[in-house]
Amino acid sequence: MLIWGSTWAAIRVSLEGIPPLTGVVLRFTLACLLLLALMPFFGVRLGRSPVERRLWWINALLTFTISYGLVYWGEQWVPSGLAAVLFATFPLFVAVLAHFFLPGERLRTGSFIGVLIGFVGVAVLFSEDLSAVGGPRTAFAATLMLIAPFASAIANVAVKRWGAGVHPFSISGVSMGLGALLVVPLAWFGEREREITFSARPVLAVIYLAVIGSALAFTVYYWLLRRLPATSLSLINYATPVVAVLIGTLWLGEPFTLRILIGAGLVVVGVAISMR
Repeated sequence: MLIWGSTWAAIRVSLEGIPPLTGVVLRFTLACLLLLALMPFFGVRLGRSPVERRLWWINALLTFTISYGLVYWGEQWVPSGLAAVLFATFPLFVAVLAHFFLPGERLRTGSFIGVLIGFVGVAVLFSEDLSAVGGPRTAFAATLMLIAPFASAIANVAVKRWGAGVHPFSISGVSMGLGALLVVPLAWFGEREREITFSARPVLAVIYLAVIGSALAFTVYYWLLRRLPATSLSLINYATPVVAVLIGTLWLGEPFTLRILIGAGLVVVGVAISMR
């Protein structure tokens, strides 16, 4: 929770000198190389089944290419706290998808009510006058960023359903490496004329995002996903906006509005009701 809550601000800092898609490539390439280097020490053997290889590509495309590509692109205009709140719709998408694709994780009446309250919270967030946090471009970027949690939710449910025998190093490390490869041509054609500044702040942010926010966080997450219900585990995403908003406000000087607070509160209440 604390790690992923801090990554939103770290992404914002990395964008000070590194274009968004280039940042995605650097982050996940470094994380992949680190995990590949550690695999021999843990006896991890890769690609032992077609299912494992299929999950690599599903996770690479949905989580590390589409989802994080949109997150990095959107944070050029969307404050890190609001970005984290938007991504907090992830558990809602997971809950709905799990109802249809994961036996034993059916939505009950209370869960459905919680889902509705959560989406009301998102509606409150979008009722904010976004001119206070960037104007029409911010509103457009924030809308597109809602695709990111949906894509991640699909990948999350797929890993839960078919990845029981896949080592967390494999599903995280290899998927991140493949995701970085998929983003390379997009970064080349879209950002080749943009200036890259490897100053201390963005470089340290990328290193933090790669080592702590990716290699460590995703490996632990996929290890837990093998042992816990997908919907329950996804709830950590409802705590990250609190951390992200506080860091964005205190560290980056981003605006904090009453409607962001109310919207985030409704999302959290919705999940609490759903889980009861």
